[in-house]
Amino acid sequence: MTTARLVMAVAMLTVVLGCSSGGSSGGEAAASCAGVVTHGNRDYLPTQDEDFTVGERLGTARIPGCDDTPNDPEVAVPEGTTNAYLVEGRDPAEAIAVGDSPASARLVEIR
Repeated sequence: MTTARLVMAVAMLTVVLGCSSGGSSGGEAAASCAGVVTHGNRDYLPTQDEDFTVGERLGTARIPGCDDTPNDPEVAVPEGTTNAYLVEGRDPAEAIAVGDSPASARLVEIR
């Protein structure tokens, strides 16, 4: 396993474990939700991988609202949408690209 994949696996495991650590109390977020994108009933997380080719448009992805720091409303992410694109050579059940245009799209992978 490459170092980049190992780092990503650890980061994803941290998020998954944090999200499954029970409910939040006092309005505080249970785990980081920043960067999560939903498409086709799947949640994807951003990666650091910049070596990918954007394919044709799949449709619209949902960006769920996120407030990781409830005491700092300046960093809350409102719910929104963005374009979802195929990634050449990848199954969309594993990875897609999201962004306003193919040129600005970033890679996200299933969590």
